Amino acid sequence: MKRPHFLFVTVDQWPGGLFGHAGRADIDTPTLDALAGAGVRFVNAHAECPICIPARRSMMTGTDPRRHGDRVFQPAMRRADMPYLAETFRDAGWQTGAVGKLHVYPPRDRIGFEEVISYEEGRPQLGGPDDWDLYLADRGNAGLGHAHGMANNSYEFRPWHLAEEFHPTVWQARQMARMIQRRDPTRPGFWHLSFNFPHPPIVPLASYLALYEGREVAPARRGEWADDLPPALERVRQAWPALAPDRLAAMRRAFFAQCTLIDHQLRLVLGTLREEGLLDDTIILFTADHGDMLGDHGLFAKRMMLRGSVDVPLVLVGRKGCEKLRPGRTDDRLAGLQDIMPTLLDLAGIAVPDSCTGRSLLGPGRRETLYCEALEGQAAMRMITDGRWKLIWYPAGNRLHLFDHETDPQECRDLSATPEAAEHLERLSRALAAELYGADLDWLHKGRLVGCAAEPVRVAPDRGLHGQRGLHYPAPPPARDPSEVVGAPG
Repeated sequence: MKRPHFLFVTVDQWPGGLFGHAGRADIDTPTLDALAGAGVRFVNAHAECPICIPARRSMMTGTDPRRHGDRVFQPAMRRADMPYLAETFRDAGWQTGAVGKLHVYPPRDRIGFEEVISYEEGRPQLGGPDDWDLYLADRGNAGLGHAHGMANNSYEFRPWHLAEEFHPTVWQARQMARMIQRRDPTRPGFWHLSFNFPHPPIVPLASYLALYEGREVAPARRGEWADDLPPALERVRQAWPALAPDRLAAMRRAFFAQCTLIDHQLRLVLGTLREEGLLDDTIILFTADHGDMLGDHGLFAKRMMLRGSVDVPLVLVGRKGCEKLRPGRTDDRLAGLQDIMPTLLDLAGIAVPDSCTGRSLLGPGRRETLYCEALEGQAAMRMITDGRWKLIWYPAGNRLHLFDHETDPQECRDLSATPEAAEHLERLSRALAAELYGADLDWLHKGRLVGCAAEPVRVAPDRGLHGQRGLHYPAPPPARDPSEVVGAPG
């Protein structure tokens, strides 16, 4: 049997349950709904660290944050000393190409891809213009990519300001279609399409914003616990103030419009595969690096262990007739981004490197628990789940949230202080404590979670407007310390 092609599609900041096939009637995702029906949907998939860079390191190395070394967001951290997904496929004979956001340092590190057409969200100061910047400049729009004025980590919105062809989602899909068209016909392809949206800035095409005009969207969820937040969550709430209900609904419509644009543009790539005679021999994987709270529980963005942030979509479509991936099936095993590399290698018949901590999702094995983590110090959040029960630990103040997803899938009732859940609290607390390492061990006493004293929450004023970009012409921003974190709560 000839070797399959692979199309690995990622999106940025798209919650795991925000799809028509997941029961949401307020968003249009026909393409992804069709893919879910043609493949297997893993409904218990998580980001081990729901922050952009650490999550992508898990995807590309098949490892958890403990192994690859980042649970914070280290923009100047160079590639880990271990095999990467693309280079493993390349060394086994696949042609490898990527379009879009890799979020690596230096930005032109190809991490094993033979060809990269890059989009890095307006960061030329870290290593020169990306290929989208060059595309804009060549067509008379030098430096204007972020002239819409919307910030990369904020929730204001407006229509896209340039012609449709310059929107990053449209450009990325066309570039991937062209990469497939000019492939080497003697080698199988491993193609990675990495959309940067729906991550802010929220700037959908006006025609897509119009699709959602006046449309009713689901209201934000509000947990019983949300008026008394652990300090780590209070930092997030203070960084992104609440929106009035009408403004929140309008923002969600604009965010959903960005999602639908991705869904529709993905059709162009799938259509190219079909017309080139490749679709039936192409394995497709769709996922996200993390989600976004989108106002649920009065919170926005990622880095949290609540479902809107930590749950990710994971859809895997086999080649035509694949018995391992029968169409229309759901799989409820615990899965993480670290499992992507072993799973794709398994489908390709390539040996999985010993460095991988993830496991193939094709076999019968199931984890008993999955551990997730983000940030350190006063902002730290840790989580463990067995698929039904989920424990979140906030070391600052030694606060806990315990949720039963069978009776409370929206995580509105914290059961950590209830007698009926005491057994699960104890069991998961012990399991979480066993996962801790490094400085986290100082937050244990005789094997039990004790945390640390909570300091007063003081979020710095948002002088930088959540990482607002400027005019990148006639010269890009001057080089800066690449380790500087931009746009996160101070």
